[in-house]
Amino acid sequence: MSEQMIFDLPPKTAFGREDFFVSPSNDMAVRQMEGWQNWPLGKLVLCGPKGSGKSHLVHIWAEDAGAIVLSARALAYERLETLAQQPVAVEDVHLLAQNDDGEAALFHLHNLMNEAGHPLLMTGVGTTGTWDIKLPDLASRLSGSQLATMAPPDDALLSVLLVKLFWDRQITVEPPLISYIVKRMDRSFASAGDLVRALDRASLKGQKPITTRLAGRVMAEME
Repeated sequence: MSEQMIFDLPPKTAFGREDFFVSPSNDMAVRQMEGWQNWPLGKLVLCGPKGSGKSHLVHIWAEDAGAIVLSARALAYERLETLAQQPVAVEDVHLLAQNDDGEAALFHLHNLMNEAGHPLLMTGVGTTGTWDIKLPDLASRLSGSQLATMAPPDDALLSVLLVKLFWDRQITVEPPLISYIVKRMDRSFASAGDLVRALDRASLKGQKPITTRLAGRVMAEME
C-alpha cells in the first residue's frame, strides 16, 4: 500500500474572547490590557515568549478599541498619517532590530499617535531592553512605555492551550491524554505548538487516533 499523502495545512486559529483562557500566568497582563483607556502616555508594550497568546490578546483588544493590527515589518510601507487616525497594534517589534526604515517608521508613528490621542499597543518576544533597537529616540520611548508580561504557562494554561491547538486542527482529545502530555512535554508555548503539529501529522500518516502511546512515541522522537 502506498504511503498516505500528508498536507500540512495551517490550522484555523480562533481569536475570540471566549477562546482565551485566563490563568495566574497571564492574569496581570490581561488586566493591564483591559485598562487600555488609562495606559500612561496612551501606550503599552506586551511581552512574552513565542506562542504565549500575545496575538490572541491583541486581537481581543483590537476588537474592544476599534484598532488596526499590523506587523512591525510592514510599518515602513504604510501611510503613517492615515494609520495614526485610529488605535493601532504593532506586533513583533523585536523584529525591527537593525531595520533602519522600520525603526524610523515606528518612532514617527509614536509621535503621530501621541498627537492624535489614540492608544498604541506593541508586542515582542523578550523585553524592550533585549530588542537591540539602534535609534536612540525610539529605544527611549519603548523603555518608557508601560510593560505587560506574559509569564511561562502553568499546568492549567498549558492544558487549555493544548486543547485549543488540537481544536484549531479540528481534533477532539480526551482529558487523560492532555494530562499525560502536560506531565512529559517541554514546558513552553512554542513546544506545545510543535508537539500538536507533530501529533497531527503522525496520526494522519498512520491513519490512527492520537493516543497516549502515540504521544509518547512522538515526544521521544522529538527529543
